[in-house]
Amino acid sequence: MSAFSSDLDLDAQDVTGNGTEVDVATNLLNGDIRLSILSTQEILLSADSADQVALALQRAAEQARRITANTTPESTNQAQPKPE
Repeated sequence: MSAFSSDLDLDAQDVTGNGTEVDVATNLLNGDIRLSILSTQEILLSADSADQVALALQRAAEQARRITANTTPESTNQAQPKPE
């Protein structure tokens, strides 16, 4: 089972009609956001599809913030101050 949850509201495809799609997914374990272009290395988006991708990334960022807000300082890679 994947830890990534795709944005089901996103339906952005290449304007050339070759079937290439974009996927935005959030890792439910650590809040990382994955932006995937499926079946190719590039995609040409219409303005409406670009808006959809931007909104999907914003939703993923909000979800990632909720996930990472629940982590303790010990579980992050941030440097901790040394006791004096």
